[in-house]
Parts: sequence; structure tokens; C-alpha cells
Amino acid sequence: MTQELKAVKNWLAKDKAVMDKAVRDRRENAIRRVFSHPVRSVPLAFLAVILLGAALLALPASHMADDANILMDALFTSVSAVCVTGLVTVDTATFWTPFGQAVIMALIQLGGFGIMTLGTLLALLVRKNIGLHTQLVAQSETHTLNLGDVRSVLLRVARIMLSVEAATAVLLTGRFWFGYGQNPGEALWHGAFHAISAFNNAGFALYSDNLIGFAEDPWIIIPICAAIVLGGLGFPVIIQLLRPELKARDWSVHLRLTIYGTLLLLIVGIALFAAFEWNRDQTLGHLSFGGKLLGSLAGGVFPRTAGFNSIDYGAASPETLMVTDILMFIGGGSAGTAGGIKITTFLLLAFSIWNEVRGREEVTIAHRSISPSSMRQALSVALLGVGAVVSGTLLLLMFTDYSLEKVLFESISAFGTVGMSTGITYNLPPSAEWVLMALMFTGRIGSVTVASALALSSRPRLFRVPEERPIIG
Repeated sequence: MTQELKAVKNWLAKDKAVMDKAVRDRRENAIRRVFSHPVRSVPLAFLAVILLGAALLALPASHMADDANILMDALFTSVSAVCVTGLVTVDTATFWTPFGQAVIMALIQLGGFGIMTLGTLLALLVRKNIGLHTQLVAQSETHTLNLGDVRSVLLRVARIMLSVEAATAVLLTGRFWFGYGQNPGEALWHGAFHAISAFNNAGFALYSDNLIGFAEDPWIIIPICAAIVLGGLGFPVIIQLLRPELKARDWSVHLRLTIYGTLLLLIVGIALFAAFEWNRDQTLGHLSFGGKLLGSLAGGVFPRTAGFNSIDYGAASPETLMVTDILMFIGGGSAGTAGGIKITTFLLLAFSIWNEVRGREEVTIAHRSISPSSMRQALSVALLGVGAVVSGTLLLLMFTDYSLEKVLFESISAFGTVGMSTGITYNLPPSAEWVLMALMFTGRIGSVTVASALALSSRPRLFRVPEERPIIG
């Protein structure tokens, strides 16, 4: 009898193992279908959240008054929030109710963290492990420098994001509470909203003039600038910098390009903004010396795809708008919350030109050679970005009567997911709003999907065709 019981138990155990394996296989297949390819899954995931956000924002509980264009305004705001841009067709402070503003904040957080990253975390909660294919797809979204333990990487990303946002929120809450007399609940709400908007480089603000009213307040401007820079560095850079054993001489090429490129662009942006706006009464001229310094700092940091503004860019000089265009197009670090073509893309192309001028065949950075495939990917991303901006600018010129200067600024701001505007967004026709939504969507997911597609489709050729040199220049 004992042997029969053992046989039955063994049979049940085997049957349970088979059932568990079947369940695991079904879950694995579901995960694989969702993450089958970044070119398809990333846009679909973003689109799904955008539509959900638009539906929530269109509810009567989300907006203050009746609006005949509520569906269009809700969709535009949802695209802008999920794509962490900040361009708006209605005043965030007065048009949306606290519930609507909470929806916008949630969409910003989801967009900043990355829909595929969130999906991978959900898959990890369902399954305690994930397959190699899903790890590779998760890597394409988070841009982890090594495959490693993706689960650990994603959890560290979440901790970093929440830690920076919480620290920024505490500083802003204290300032709103003690400096501006807001009650604790209102101060906490404003502090949390602007902290999340800052770290995710979104640029949404709960004030009708954005941050112009705080232009001379370092307790507001500096924490927001710090959160913007940290969010724009990219998670791989932050994770590497947090390793205590990492020495400066051991920095990877990606880390060097991002850190030094960020410092260079910040210094150049701040200096040029100060040079062009220091004595102009419409922008910095009427501020105190400290206010001008803060305004210059903001003028160099905010275009790094954050979208906040402490001056009226509609009154800025053409030189400032041009510099801002360049900073917005370049953007921030890879795998961060910033947009643009990314610092590494820009610097790789710059090093390629420099090496070509010096007559060197290989592109070398910090005694490391850069693979030709990386250079081709950088060139592809940059040229596709130029193409998107040029196409968007032409369409906006067709649909509106605004000057090229303002339309180009708006187009780059949308593609770079920046959110800055010279003030024309509120008055655009629906056709132009669709163009901006397409640019925001393309700018947010374009570099991810293009880089992933190029990397995943890379196949070594087993033959070479005859070489020919066309005339260049």
C-alpha cells in the first residue's frame, strides 16, 4: 500500500510539474508576443497609454468647463504627457481639474519610465524570471550596457527615479510651504508634480506662466535644474556613477561622452544665453544680478528637452532661439528621460568628422575604437531626425501663417520632446496640432526603435561587392 501511495504521489507530482510547465510556457509565449520586437511593441505600448490617457482627460471630472474641442485637447495633452514633452493647447493650471492634473502626472511618470520597461517589470511580477529574448528587448529600451541581470537593473532604475523625484519634491514642497504660504497639502501637491515633471524632462507646470514667476528664486530653479540634468543623463550613466569602485580612468566611452558632453553643452548654453539676453529688458534685463545668473542657468538647462521656461521665449532674440534650437535637437543622454538625437549620437558624428580631417580610418575615443556599425547607427538616427524636423516644419508652414523662425522652433521642440514654445501652440489649427503630435510621438520612440531595429537586424555578410569611390564634396 505504501508503494502504491508513493506511486500516486509521484504521478501527481509529475502531473503538477507538467501543469506548471504548461502555465509557464503560456506566460512565456504571452510575454514573447508582447515583446516580440521593439519596432512594433514600443510604439503600440505608447499608443495604448496615450489613448487611455486621452479617454481619462476627456471625462467631465478632468476639466473645469465645457469645451467643444475637448477630445482634441485631451489627445494632444495625453501625447505631450506620455512623450514627456510639455507642449499644451490649453492652460494646465486653469483648464484641468486636480483629477485631470493627476492623470497628466501619471502619464508623465509612465512615459518617462518607458512603457516597455514598465511592461517588463509587470512580466517579472507575473514570472520570477524572463527569457533571453525578453531580456534583449528590455535591454533595447533601458539601453543597459551589459545584459546582466535585467530584473536588478530595472528595479535599480525605479529606485533611482523615485529617490531623485522624492528628494526634489521635498525641497520644492518646503519652499512652496514656507516661502509662498501654501498650505501643506497644496505645497506637497505642487512639489510632487513639478519634481516628477522635472526629472522626466516633461516641462508641465501648475502655473499659467510656467516658472516665470519664480525666475529669481534659487530654491525653485536650482532643484528643478538638478532634477532635469540627472534625468537627462540616462540610467546607465547614473548606475555606473553610483558604483563606488569605479575610477575615472575606468569610465566607459558612453559614460565619458555623456558626462563631458553634458558639461560642454551646459557651459556653452548658459554662456550664450547670458550673452544674448543679459541686457534685454524683455527677458533678463529687468532682473537683479542674481536673477540674471539664475535665468542664464535656466536658459542653458531647460532646452535640454525639459521644456520649462523662466522667460518668455516669444520675446527672446533670434540668436537665443537659434542656440535653443540646437540644444533642443541634440537633447540629453541615451536611456534617460530626455529627448533629441542624444549627446552620444552628436559627439560620435563630431569625432567622426575630426578623425576624417586628421586622415584616420578608425574613429577612436579614449583609446577605444568605435565600431563602424555604431557610426552608421548614429548617422541614421541624426539624419532621420533632420528629416522629421524638416518635414514637420514644411507642414506647419503650409497649415499656419507663422514665420519660419517660430515654426522651426515649434517643430524642433516637438521632435526633441522639449515643450518650449514661442506662444503659438495655443492658436494652432487642428491640422498643425496633428503634425506636432506626430513629431512628439516620433521623437519619443523614434530613436529607441530605430537604434533597436538597426542593432537587431545587423547580420554579417559572407561576401563583398566591388568597391567604388564616388566624388564627395
